[in-house]
Amino acid sequence: MAPVTTGMAEGKPVRASAVTFARTMTRLDANLLGSVHGGVIMHEVDMAAGSAAARHCGHVCVTAAIDELSFLQPVHIGDVLVVHAAVNAVGRTSLEVGVRVEAEPWRGGERRHTTSAYLVMVALDDEGKPAAVPPLVAETDAERRRQGQAAIRREVRHERIRRIGTYMPEVSGG
Repeated sequence: MAPVTTGMAEGKPVRASAVTFARTMTRLDANLLGSVHGGVIMHEVDMAAGSAAARHCGHVCVTAAIDELSFLQPVHIGDVLVVHAAVNAVGRTSLEVGVRVEAEPWRGGERRHTTSAYLVMVALDDEGKPAAVPPLVAETDAERRRQGQAAIRREVRHERIRRIGTYMPEVSGG
């Protein structure tokens, strides 16, 4: 296991590192039917998650896993994409960041929830080694609920890795 940079800071509240990005979707972001490519949305999700994670721990953070990425509704050319990201939970050197993507017509109108994602980010020190992450202070019932849900996703991720890592199919001797 790689060494972990020490120097733990005090806990930080969720609100201290939450970010919101907005960007208008153009023809360069879309397919021939005018729907924005999933990869464009994934890029915005990853950028927002990395920013929230870095703000929380004061280190560069890289994506280690995506536990879920759900496209719920299409995003169209001209829509303003609004990306919200906040840290849900932290481990020793990793963070789970929840990202909610909404879109609204450029002329204004009702926002619609288009995408949800949960990313696992790892904090790195100046030498590129895993760095310790400060504790997270969940202040509201919603933040505590998201923290509990993140713990379940972590358990499921670890169980999936354990089970797949030990899976050895039978090889028929034919």
